[in-house]
Amino acid sequence: MSIKYFPKWGPEVQITLLGIYTLEILVKLIARGFWTGPFYFFGDPWNWLDFSVTLFEHITIYSPLNFRPIFRVARNLRILKIIPLNQGMKSYVGILFQCLKKLAGVIILTLFFLSLFSLIGMGLFMGKLKHKCFRSPQENETETLHNRTRNTCYTRETENFYYLEGERYALLCGNRTDAGRCPEGYMCIKAGMNPDNGYTNFDNFGWALLALFRLMTQDYPEALYHQILYASGKVYMIFFFIISFWFAFYMASLFLGILAMSYEEEKQTAAEKSKKTEPKFQHTLLQEENEAAETKTTQIEMKKRSPTSSLDILDDATLRHKEEHTKSQKRCPMCWYKFAKIFLIWNCSPCWIKLKEFVHVVITHPFTDLFLTICIIRDIFFLAMEHYPMSEAFTSVLSIGNLVFLGIFTTEMIFKIIALHPYGYFQVGWNIFDSLIVFIGLAELFLVDAHGLDFLGPLRVLRIFKLMKYWPAFKMLMLTLAKSLVALKDLILLLFTFMFFSAVVGMKLYGSSYEDYVYNLDTDCQHLRWHMIDFFHSYLNVFRILCGEWIETLWDCFKIADQFSCVPFYMMVILIGNFLILYLFLALVSSFSSYSAATTEENEEAKNLRLAVARIKKGIDCVLSKIVCRRRNVPKDTIGNVNDPPVTENISDHNLSEVSTTQDFLKDKEKSSGTEKNTMTENETQSLIPSPSVSETVPIASGESDIENLDNKEIQSKSGYGSSKEKVKPSSSSECSTVDIAISEEEEMIYEHEKPRHHKNSYERRSLPGQISRESKRRKIWQNIRKTCCKIVENSFFKCFIGLVTLLSTGALAFEDIYIDQRKTIKILLEYADMIFTYIFILEMLLKWMAYGFKAYFANGWYRLDFMVVIVFCLNLIGKSREELKPLISIKFLRALRVLSQFEKMKVVVRALIKTTLPALNVFLVCLLIWLAFSIVGVQLFAGTFYKCIDPTSGERFSIYEVMNKSQCESLLFNESMPWENAKLNFDNVGNGFLSLLQVATFNGWLTIMDSAVDSTGVNVQPEFECNIYMYCYFIGFIIIGLFLPLTMLVGVILANFNKHNMKISSNIFITVKQKKQYHALKKLMCEDSGKTIPRPRNKCQGFIFDLVTNKIFNIIIMVLICFQAITIMIQSDEQSLQMDTALSWIDLVFVILYTAECVLKLISFHCNYFTSGWNIFDFMLVILSITALLLPQMVGYYLVPLSLVRLILLSRIIHVLRPGKGPKVFHDLLLPLMLFLPALLNIGLLIFLVMFVYAIFGMYNFAYVKKDAGINDVSNFETFGSSMLCLFQVTIFAGWDGMLDAIFNSQWSDCDPDKINPGTQVRGDCGNPLVGIIYFVSYILIVWLIIVNMYIVVVVDFLNIASKKKAKSLSEDDFRKFFQVWKRFDPDGTQYIDSSKLSDFAAALDPPLSVAKPNKGQLVAMDLPMAVGDRIHCLDILLAFTKRFVGKDVKMEKLLSEMESGFVLANPFKITYEPITTTLKRKQEAVSATIIQRAYKSYRLRQHDKNTSDIHMIDDDREGQATKGDV
Repeated sequence: MSIKYFPKWGPEVQITLLGIYTLEILVKLIARGFWTGPFYFFGDPWNWLDFSVTLFEHITIYSPLNFRPIFRVARNLRILKIIPLNQGMKSYVGILFQCLKKLAGVIILTLFFLSLFSLIGMGLFMGKLKHKCFRSPQENETETLHNRTRNTCYTRETENFYYLEGERYALLCGNRTDAGRCPEGYMCIKAGMNPDNGYTNFDNFGWALLALFRLMTQDYPEALYHQILYASGKVYMIFFFIISFWFAFYMASLFLGILAMSYEEEKQTAAEKSKKTEPKFQHTLLQEENEAAETKTTQIEMKKRSPTSSLDILDDATLRHKEEHTKSQKRCPMCWYKFAKIFLIWNCSPCWIKLKEFVHVVITHPFTDLFLTICIIRDIFFLAMEHYPMSEAFTSVLSIGNLVFLGIFTTEMIFKIIALHPYGYFQVGWNIFDSLIVFIGLAELFLVDAHGLDFLGPLRVLRIFKLMKYWPAFKMLMLTLAKSLVALKDLILLLFTFMFFSAVVGMKLYGSSYEDYVYNLDTDCQHLRWHMIDFFHSYLNVFRILCGEWIETLWDCFKIADQFSCVPFYMMVILIGNFLILYLFLALVSSFSSYSAATTEENEEAKNLRLAVARIKKGIDCVLSKIVCRRRNVPKDTIGNVNDPPVTENISDHNLSEVSTTQDFLKDKEKSSGTEKNTMTENETQSLIPSPSVSETVPIASGESDIENLDNKEIQSKSGYGSSKEKVKPSSSSECSTVDIAISEEEEMIYEHEKPRHHKNSYERRSLPGQISRESKRRKIWQNIRKTCCKIVENSFFKCFIGLVTLLSTGALAFEDIYIDQRKTIKILLEYADMIFTYIFILEMLLKWMAYGFKAYFANGWYRLDFMVVIVFCLNLIGKSREELKPLISIKFLRALRVLSQFEKMKVVVRALIKTTLPALNVFLVCLLIWLAFSIVGVQLFAGTFYKCIDPTSGERFSIYEVMNKSQCESLLFNESMPWENAKLNFDNVGNGFLSLLQVATFNGWLTIMDSAVDSTGVNVQPEFECNIYMYCYFIGFIIIGLFLPLTMLVGVILANFNKHNMKISSNIFITVKQKKQYHALKKLMCEDSGKTIPRPRNKCQGFIFDLVTNKIFNIIIMVLICFQAITIMIQSDEQSLQMDTALSWIDLVFVILYTAECVLKLISFHCNYFTSGWNIFDFMLVILSITALLLPQMVGYYLVPLSLVRLILLSRIIHVLRPGKGPKVFHDLLLPLMLFLPALLNIGLLIFLVMFVYAIFGMYNFAYVKKDAGINDVSNFETFGSSMLCLFQVTIFAGWDGMLDAIFNSQWSDCDPDKINPGTQVRGDCGNPLVGIIYFVSYILIVWLIIVNMYIVVVVDFLNIASKKKAKSLSEDDFRKFFQVWKRFDPDGTQYIDSSKLSDFAAALDPPLSVAKPNKGQLVAMDLPMAVGDRIHCLDILLAFTKRFVGKDVKMEKLLSEMESGFVLANPFKITYEPITTTLKRKQEAVSATIIQRAYKSYRLRQHDKNTSDIHMIDDDREGQATKGDV
């Protein structure tokens, strides 16, 4: 099916296969039945697929109708037949369908928001993208305006539009002050078509929906971003911010959360199944073992009876079982073992054995492994040093280095073969890998001149993976990844099957159309790279779509085919493909979520490496200790006087729990001289989180402490002698300090120097009371000074003042843009402000030094950060005073980092990021090694091949038929050399390779890099279109192996660290203690239905209106009106007819009247209570705004107040769909987690804003005057703070940063002017700094990526926690709150009782899980609820009974119920005590008994009545008989 053109025998093969498929269907129909039976044919959906495809093929071959192409495409569904043949793939399809059912709510919510934002986009941007800069032709003007597109394929819409250099479409503009402006001589008018051949616009609902879907999937968003900001203004950045940061992020989080929940459920189901099957499997194993034991016993007994002929007596079945068992144990024939024993196990002579033992000792020595590790690292460095161009000397050095390392690895292999025998050597997988590397190196060495073996050079990069043997974390990660891929092989096969199917369908659908389009193109135009003419290009197109780049290929599809056929195909590939990729991603992340670096096992090589390093460190310590001891030469009498009493007296005033003597200190020093203890706690490894041992000596205020709820006793017990070894300055105690102040290093040295003097003169000092009193006075003065300083720095007003000054100093940086020299007053104010800020921060630092001491101050990471910022302030002042130090001003942007230490919300996020990221350092290094391997391979494949000869007039490269190589390019055009230019992003060295791979990983500029690689022909040779087309496989391999798999490892390890720390504190680590208390308030706010209950008016008219507006039918009618109003906006379009405008205006008027009537009715019935509900206030404001928007155009004109404003205001009422209790419950359930995550997301968002702020200031200082080119233009630039933030917002969503970097790369004379005069400033030139630009963008991308990954993890993990709590059989506070909300409706007077007759309705009105659906009277009676006088039931009795019914009977449950009862009594002390007179069950029994008695009495009375009646009849008959006799 993947063949474009079939050979001659192709139709015969197709007919033969069709016959086989038809025969298969017939056999299955006969065997399984047509429509009846348990296993009938059409009961399986896959059989339906086979039958349909076979029928379509028969129609395609034998039918002469015109719809044959449709069935020809449908027959490609045959590819999916592979799914039912593989049970694993089939089961995954079932699992994914179950996931789709769970995703139904998220899909509906996504479509709702997509439609809503599309309607908003229509109201804001309809027709705006047609505004262009236009110049009317002047009189007598004959010359045409210069078209600066330099694209011969482009046909001008009109010659009077303005085009930027290198742009294909005309410059967009707007009439707002912050929109794009036209150059002089041009005016902004609405004319022509929309950008991107008319495919990008908001002119109707369909195009707006496509644009919003594009923004949601983040495909080429920077282009639409620039177009909207040019045409409408920078203020509409808010629209993109909401779409990109809230909508796209939260919808993706919901999809990930539900998929993760489904995957975890599937894992639990599989685990339960395995538990059920495990006993059966163990029973089978035991049975087999017992049978084997019985067989062995029988053989032994038979041997005892007849030892000579035991085998002849055995049963034939036993012999057969023994032979089968022996065959199953053998992996190879016996002859192979004999061959291995003779030729592969070398024990020939004693001399050889001694040599083997010697070599074994050498090869297993720790220093041998250390030497080999160093060689591997050096070999990696040598591989990474290759670049283009290289001198001959450098090339020879690398060649010699390669030979040396190859010789070392060969020697290692030979020694190991000698030591272990060939048989033992090749039993180890690592040895096989090492030998493979050696053989590849030798083959490359001896076959260097052989043609077609160039691929052996890049295979040298496999030497990097030799590190796995000595790096346990690397090995563990790779093994986990390999096991996960093996376990998920069916899911991976399903994904590739879908990609194959999509590629084939695309080729069949659009292949001929693409071919016709390419054939009709002008020969001078660019070739079409992304098409579906053949299978390979179609597969590449599908792969590109799944990478997130689909909009441009969709536009190409619009050109060559029908739009209605392109959109379904692309949506199928995007949605199903990304669904499979997300599920695979979550499965791989789940496999790494239990990774821990501490649990990795070390092999022998890693142990030897660690042992060798430990021996070296021990030797160095021993040598250093001997040298130090010789130099010190400490006399014995000094050591003897160490324990003098005066030392104890000097420190006796301190309140430490223990003080160690100097003798203990020296003993500990002697103990630790041999081996060094390196036991640091987790907090000690983090720079911004001080360890407990350090914090014990830091008198930080409670509000500034980095460790919460710290118990000093616990720390002292944990630290042992560590806490008592601290040297304490005698006069360093402060009354306001929580602990004693440790002395600094300088003071410690002085104190040690003064010790002998104290010891010698201790008796004299004790005998001078005047001197002691003077010392005590000085000490008291010093203590008072420190106490005062401590009170100042710990005062809340002082902290608020410092925080305010920090914000002001940070905000002042935003004013220093390129226009600061033109604003003299602001510049002077900023200079004075900098001086004031500097003095304030210096004063604060001095106060903290006095209060806390130097050691305590610098032990806190946040204070060290403050100290660094103070240094920055000082350097800034110094740089302003001296001209030669002016570059120091550029580090001013670091001032903003002080905000981190002043606000607890940011500190919490930074700590959390450190906790989750630092333990993943091993994984980062592993990913870096993988990227290094791909970069080295890229250098060896593409180094020097990205050069090309450029035509300076058009900017395009020459065809290979015009210029073949560099020499022809230089001699072209009358010996005037043409520019032989290199691509800005290339693989000429490993550094450039890393940068190119980063652009491929972020899918920014990756197409240009791939085009250069695919067109490359060789060094100094002109590129040719797709002459090296299979180089696409290199980039596909990198995206899969170098991007997708390492990403799963990183996210999995970060997730594991996040869960570990979350479990420690039992809450979210990204929120503060105060924010934890806000959780319940937010939950209560979201769960409340309608606030206070509004009483019904007593007036009949008002009561009637009240019943009307509170009726559910009325609310349904309002919701229908809102939906109809949204539909009226959907049907409008740009440049619609006048009649349509008039009709829509009248419809808007009708909606305004209806909504106003609703508002008036509610005001009449609710009175002042109307404004007690936030939703009512919202509706009231919308009505006022709608009426105002209708009347304003009549007064000021439609130009200032467009009609779309009225529609947008009316559309705002659609938010009622999300209202709890009014709209769909699934919406409320999905939006509730968002409100609960708000505190954590707010904290993370603040940190992102701070990072953006710091980088925006840095960008202003370094890139403000860069030439406007590529990604830097009038909208996105670094000239002002606002424009810098726009640029960084774009980079934050990983969009368009390649264009900005491309502009910063303009650093040569040919690309920029270093002497250009910039008006209004003394700065000259418009060149960029490539190195600074690379560091700037790469560091920003990495930091933001880490923060965003943690954002996703926070939302997904909390969503899973909420979902697990809902599934757990437990009740939450929300359930009880909802119970009491319903109770208020049945007990409006607050009596705490309801009548027993209302119990059934009350139980049915409750929300799950406490609700009891009707019919429920039998269940309620069985609860045996106590009843008071008047057949009333108390609230607490009902709540306890319903709770027990849901949770069941348990000891813990009984405790919970008793706690609930006591809590209710405490919360309601006014409750009137009562004695229940009966229960519901007794009352029911009484009622039943009364009924039985009544029935019995009635039957008795009836029987009595019947008896009396019969007696009367008998008497009457007797009387009649007597009368008759008398008559006779």
